[in-house]
Amino acid sequence: MSEILVSLSGLTLSYGKTVAVPDLDLDIIDGELIALLGPSGCGKTTTMRAIAGLLAPTSGRITIDGRDVTRVPANKRGIGLVFQSYALFPHLSAFENVAFGLRLQRLAEAEIRSRTETGIATVGLAGFEKRKPAELSGGQQQRLALARSLVMKPKVLLLDEPLSNLDARLRLEMRTELQRVQNETGVTMVFVTHDQAEALALADRIVLMKEGRIEQLGTPNELYSKPATAFAAEFMGFENIFRVENDALVSDAGSLPLSYDAGAPLLAWRPGGVSVGSGPHSGRVLASSFAGGHREYVLDSALGQIKADAPIETPEVPLGESIAFDLPRSTARPLAA
Repeated sequence: MSEILVSLSGLTLSYGKTVAVPDLDLDIIDGELIALLGPSGCGKTTTMRAIAGLLAPTSGRITIDGRDVTRVPANKRGIGLVFQSYALFPHLSAFENVAFGLRLQRLAEAEIRSRTETGIATVGLAGFEKRKPAELSGGQQQRLALARSLVMKPKVLLLDEPLSNLDARLRLEMRTELQRVQNETGVTMVFVTHDQAEALALADRIVLMKEGRIEQLGTPNELYSKPATAFAAEFMGFENIFRVENDALVSDAGSLPLSYDAGAPLLAWRPGGVSVGSGPHSGRVLASSFAGGHREYVLDSALGQIKADAPIETPEVPLGESIAFDLPRSTARPLAA
């Protein structure tokens, strides 16, 4: 059985009289990369701040490696932090940025040099030791911030949306880099993000949060393929969610007859699960956009707006014209009410 490294028990976190996270229970396994995922204001960063010791709980308990750290200061928890802004010292070289925390611990110079050089090499920055942060790219600065935390040998490494300041290409590179570093070092990582693609690509498990509570917890495949609620489904890309009433799909805008047994009070489809070009229903094209390997449509139908993806090989349907579509049972995700 995997060992629990971090445990949050009955954790309640507040800002003044506003409760941001009510009664949260979560166990984090030693050596895993777990993502706290959700929209702005869902409590993911607040939870991370509490683990770090930057926010005192209103109630509940935090244990790290079997030790109750609920009231232990941040600098005595064995926690590493990588912030969205990186917080590098602009006047120090890359080497001295990484060595800074070790010097505060008054370690021997030989050990500082050895651990700093190892940390810099681990994140692929060997040869950049003398450069200042301004002489490094965004991705290199992010890796430098990662090395600075790793050399402190933290029990847990917390990353607060560290990729959000990078462009799309660098974000992809840094996902790979984070996975490599985590696999090589075995450090437990808690990754805070609002980007489902990042969570799916990086995490061993995902904690999807809504209004301070855990909406669903599971592997990336479980959340992507089997969202349990309407919120989870919509967040994971099921953009067409409709009620099932009296053998019909129903929305606030209208309804469409259903030719099969739904078996659930709600059905959801990803845009790619909507069959476009043939089917018993018809919709007028409100919007059309090229998306590389497919074309994205927004259709106005008797059920309301439908978001659908069509293979790029199929002829484009102009705005204002009608197109046939179907909502197949085979691509539907049944959801509880």
